[in-house]
Amino acid sequence: YTRGTVTAFSPFDARADAEALRKAMKGLGTDEETVLKILTSRSNAQRQEIASAFKTLFGRDLVDDLKSELTGKFETLMVSLMRPTYIFDAHALKHAIKGAGTNEKVLTEILASRTPEEIQNIKQVYLQEYEANLEDKITGETSGYFQRMLVVLLQANRDPDGRVDDGLVEQDAQVLFRAGELKWGTDEEKFITILGTRSVSHLRRVFDKYMTISGFQIEETIDRETSGDLEKLLLAVVKCIRSVPAYFAETLYYSMKGAGTDDDTLIRVMVSRSEIDLLDIRKELRMNFAKSLHQMIQKDTSGDYRKALLLLCGGDDE
Repeated sequence: YTRGTVTAFSPFDARADAEALRKAMKGLGTDEETVLKILTSRSNAQRQEIASAFKTLFGRDLVDDLKSELTGKFETLMVSLMRPTYIFDAHALKHAIKGAGTNEKVLTEILASRTPEEIQNIKQVYLQEYEANLEDKITGETSGYFQRMLVVLLQANRDPDGRVDDGLVEQDAQVLFRAGELKWGTDEEKFITILGTRSVSHLRRVFDKYMTISGFQIEETIDRETSGDLEKLLLAVVKCIRSVPAYFAETLYYSMKGAGTDDDTLIRVMVSRSEIDLLDIRKELRMNFAKSLHQMIQKDTSGDYRKALLLLCGGDDE
């Protein structure tokens, strides 16, 4: 069951696709149209089969060829589509914590939105691919409460969903109220523990109860009581508890709103959610921002990059 815009293509012929891609990139000039049409209409698993057929038939690496034939954002998008699904997040995290400066935005987006199973998988893949411990890498590059919250999320020990206990809901809501609004200064630890370890269904009820007790949405309190990277991370976690597609709809909206486009975020979200919940993300964006994802991409991007993104988007929501 998937709410993605990209599904397995049928009838699928990896060799025929590999031949078409080779032809599109061989000789002078590149037929970008063929490249983008094939890669956006095959599932990630099928793209891996195409890469393997490409190597078998031509003794060449498909990703290397894409890199040498394409340029700019279009190249980044096509290469991202070729990255095996299970490596995608690990790779994004590796690049977020490498070299000078850490990309907190990427750490926040991935660790706040992935399920405990996905996070366990990311840690495993990270260790296999990069022979390094993801938690060590992240703690080495971050600090303070922001670091602590990331570590809690990396444990992937969120309670599984089950029967919700009203007494515990009331208790957590009161603890958060006392740790934030009622206190001079903020008890960040309480926010970190509760938001990082309780089940999704429990937390949704806690947020409702919190509103009843305090008269504030939990987001308003976090906004007032915390700042910087910690604030952004706590808000992302709350939004993902409420609705992951709504969180990504907002992420996409702000990646294109106003002057300039945050292409890294746009590409990362479009590629990583294309087989999971992009249909729901489109619906949320339409509902919450009165804009269609299709129209935003149309307006904010151009050329082959735009064509490929629009195909990934899948359709317009008038």
